[in-house]
Amino acid sequence: MNPLEKIVLGCLLSLPISLSAIAADPIKLGLLEDGSGNFALAVLPKIHATQLAVEEINAKGGVMGRPIKLIHYDTQSDNTKFQELARRLVNVDKPDVIFGAFSSASREAIRPIMDRAKQLYFYNNQYEGGVCDSNVFVTGAVPEQQFATLVPWLMEKYGKKVYTIAADYNFGQISAEWVRRIVKENGGTMVGEEFIPLSVSQFGQTIQNIQKAKPDFVMTLLVGNIQSAYFEQQTAANLNLPMGSSVQVGQAYEHKRFKAPALKDMYVTTNYIEEVDTPASNLFKKNFRAKFPKEPYISQEAANAYNAVYLYKAAVEKAKSAAMPAVRKALESGEICTDGPSGKVCIDPKSHHQSHTIYLAQVQADHSIKFPKVWSDVKPYWLAEAGCNLPAKNDYSQYTPSNPPKKN
Repeated sequence: MNPLEKIVLGCLLSLPISLSAIAADPIKLGLLEDGSGNFALAVLPKIHATQLAVEEINAKGGVMGRPIKLIHYDTQSDNTKFQELARRLVNVDKPDVIFGAFSSASREAIRPIMDRAKQLYFYNNQYEGGVCDSNVFVTGAVPEQQFATLVPWLMEKYGKKVYTIAADYNFGQISAEWVRRIVKENGGTMVGEEFIPLSVSQFGQTIQNIQKAKPDFVMTLLVGNIQSAYFEQQTAANLNLPMGSSVQVGQAYEHKRFKAPALKDMYVTTNYIEEVDTPASNLFKKNFRAKFPKEPYISQEAANAYNAVYLYKAAVEKAKSAAMPAVRKALESGEICTDGPSGKVCIDPKSHHQSHTIYLAQVQADHSIKFPKVWSDVKPYWLAEAGCNLPAKNDYSQYTPSNPPKKN
């Protein structure tokens, strides 16, 4: 055999090995989440649920034979850090998909970076709604799923005078706008509204303002470990008013962290909390606790993050590729669903948001949970009805009830 023949034979013999190595290249999932800082308490279950889903999928052969490689950076509840690490992920690590952000401010800090890079990005968190973005998919619940169910229910049960206290940034401001709109649509009256800076932990004046206004119930849209001081302070002041929320209990498990009855008669519309007692929920909790036995609480954001990994897997398998344009097209097919901890959830093609089972969780005087009502398969209908149609037209905006998308 001459030297040229040896070279050709060597190349042929190595070809199957090279193809096999390519086929086994990992799918890279970038994770930007707050492992430390003000939001870490609520974010750690999200991180752990993502890790659990990745581990389960890899144990069963990965996605089309490819393992998922998790690249996680601790964003430390710092929006500057979010931007720095988002650029590093996009430009250096070059992931196939990025998951990340707890607060809406963090999401908005990195969303332009994702859009410039045309980076596929999942935001796996309850939020104020309205993001109509070609590169973004949202697995958390939104106002038309939470407030449009909760507020009318509370008004019918307790009365039509409402007072809102909310975190003073885009989540609180837009969420309060939704509350305002739904109260008005149902014949109620806003008797007060306050926006609280994230650094505030003393609520004496706010409590006095609420007492003077005499609402039938208070909507609490407070975020982070610092603002949660409100609940013990309102109890100490004997405010004794029912509360409604889209974030409390489901994110930061205040009913477990604070001494009863600090959260008595708190009503929360959530797409999942660990008190949900169904076969799917119980299996999820069993597997989660087996891997993370010291986790104090399994939250709605843990379920959202867990679902997101399986939705992404389903989209890659439908696309038969991890290429971002192909995966986006699959996610917009109307066929991407998964059976998660709270049941079946599906991606809405037009808005890139997700359907949910919505549980009305009531905190009892002893801080146990009851579910007075459950709404099944609640669609994220507002954006699409307002004119967001991402398969037909690219968009990179966040809209509000007072500033909806323009219909073609």
